[in-house]
This record gives sequence, C-alpha cells and structure tokens, in this order.
Amino acid sequence: MKKGRNELLASEEKNLAPYAVSSRNPGEREYEEPEHPYRLPFQRDRDRIIHSHAFKRLDYKTQVFVYSEGDHFRNRLTHTLEVAGISKTISKVLGLNEDLSETIALAHDLGHSPFGHAGQEALSELMRGKGGFEHNKQSLRVVQKLERRYPEFPGLNLCGETLLGIMKHGGDYEKSDLLDIRRGLGPSLEAMVVDSSDEITYSAHDLEDGLESGLLELSDVKQLKVWKRMEEALPKSIFSDKDSISRSLGRVILNLMVSDLIDSIDTNLKKFLIHTREDVALAFQNQKKIVQFSEGFQEEFRELKSFLFGNLYRHPEVSRMSERGKETIFLLFKHFESHPESIPESYRKREEEEGRMRVICDYIAGMTDRYAIEKLKREGILWFPY
Repeated sequence: MKKGRNELLASEEKNLAPYAVSSRNPGEREYEEPEHPYRLPFQRDRDRIIHSHAFKRLDYKTQVFVYSEGDHFRNRLTHTLEVAGISKTISKVLGLNEDLSETIALAHDLGHSPFGHAGQEALSELMRGKGGFEHNKQSLRVVQKLERRYPEFPGLNLCGETLLGIMKHGGDYEKSDLLDIRRGLGPSLEAMVVDSSDEITYSAHDLEDGLESGLLELSDVKQLKVWKRMEEALPKSIFSDKDSISRSLGRVILNLMVSDLIDSIDTNLKKFLIHTREDVALAFQNQKKIVQFSEGFQEEFRELKSFLFGNLYRHPEVSRMSERGKETIFLLFKHFESHPESIPESYRKREEEEGRMRVICDYIAGMTDRYAIEKLKREGILWFPY
C-alpha cells in the first residue's frame, strides 16, 4: 500500500527527536507552491539542488588539488557528498531530520569559486569595496537567484529552514526578512551538524590526500597528539604498507571525530536542557555551543587543523597551484571588464540592475577549474600552460 503525504509525515515523526526540525514546519518558500503528493519538503529541496547546474559543476572544482594533478584526489563534489553522508549519519543517531541535514550539506559549497580557497581569495580581493565575495554568501545567492530552472521564479525556491542552514553565522548578508529570522531563531541542530561535518570531512580527507600525494610525511603526522588515538585504532598489519597506512588513517580519524562529536552533542543536549527547536534557538542566543567536540578532543582537532594549514595548504606545490588559479581569475576578470561581450547574455542582462563587477563575479564564481582554463585560452589571453 502506497503512503501519501500524511503517512510520510507521520512515519518521519516517529524517528524525530522533539528538538529536530519537522517537515511539517520547514519554513516558508519565497514563492508559494502546492505541496508534492509523495515527496516531503526537504526531499524536494534536495532533488532541486542535485539537479541544479551549480551542483553538477562541483565535479571540476578544486578541493586542495586541481583536477589536472590526478584522478583520485578529492574535488568539491566528492567532498560535498562525503559531508552529506557524515551529516546524515550523525543526524540519524541523534534523531535529527536526515533529509534536512543532507540537503544543507549538498548545498553548502554551491557558491564556491574555481581553484578552491585561492579562487575565493582572488574574487574577494577583486570585489573589495564593491560588495565583496564570500562563498557561503554566494551559495545562498545561487539558490535564491542565479539558478534558472523554473519559469515561475528565480533560484530554486527552497524552504526557509534550508536557506537558514546554508547561511553562516556572522556573515555579511544583505538585510532581509531571512536575515532577521536567522539572527533571532539561529541555525537548526541539523545545520550545526553540517558545519561540523564539513570540518571533520576536509580535515580527515585532506590528511589522507596529503599523505597519498607525498606532500605530507607520516613521520610528521606521528607527532600530532591525535596520533596515539589513531595508532590504537589501526590494525598492526597495515604498518608495513605505506599506501594502506595513508588510506586507513583517513578512515580511522574520521570515525574518531564523528564518534566524539556524537557523544559530545548528546551530553550537551542534556546539559543545556534542550527539548525543542525553541530551546536550540535560546541556546544559540545565549552562545551555548551544543555541537562541538569534547574538551580534550577540541585541542587535538585544533592541532590537526593547524598542522594541515602549515604543512599542506601552504606547501610550495599547493601554493604553486593556488597562484596559477588566482592569476587565471585575475586575468579573466580584467578581460571581462574591458570585453563584456565575452560574458554570456544570461549574465549580461543583469548588468543594469547589479553592475558589471557583480555580473563578472557571478560568472567567474560559477566556472569550473577546467572551464576557467579553457576560457583563458579561448579568449586568447596569454598565460602559462597548465
């Protein structure tokens, strides 16, 4: 017997904790739409994100290594899928709304520029004093305005709770009703879980990719405080094979971080007397952090992030790739300023409303690494080969 909307809602609520976000209260869509007969609101949001152009382009956007460096390193799409998987796991254990967590995770990097954080730095510099650029704000801009899949409205017309989850606390967002709600209500626990899952994912997997690439040395990793935990969790048989060690380390530290976070959240829910979505909002307003590692693990995690920053993200080889990416964006931006006819008409028609600089920024931010390099060549801009 098939389940209708009411049966699906009832089935969902059997598994939801009282502090989770129910699909009965997903937050309003900006443009009114009839409910779907057999997909709940966050499932519809998830599907809209997966079918978007911005999501497809994540496949050729840099995580740490540009696509030309190898086929087995993470890119922005594989990272996003890993964040979604971890977010769903944590949400399931804690009785949160898995559909909402997965949806926020799938959307969280839609606004990321090509060439990873180097690309963001370049666009941020180019847009200084002109509205700025920050990838979280751009992700919100993508789903609210830039995607054009529906003739009835701009963007994807996502639920309010999905949009609130995409927004980052403290971001310089434009004044709006959504911003007022975000400041008052704060993020859901599902959104907080996604934020932490993002950090967990890139820390574990950047460590793994760094070791596999040879840019990180196992001897240096062994100096980290978290190494003892990892060593105890690793089977002794793998220590004779370098490749097995690097691949196992990512898996083991991922499990350690997720397990610690789940236990810590469970403790904090009891400690802060969290029973409803309103309790979550009150804790947020009073700066009580529910979603965080245990006190001891926080120090080890900070050390790991610092290690990756100093030894991988600032490695000369990564810096070389980053500088190439930044220079590519600088050259493209300057070219489009003086040759606006090279910008697609779908972007150009917004110039009168938003200005040429914002239009150029949107166009470049949406590019993949591969397309940006190809555009550079196609426009005849002299630059070094990749």
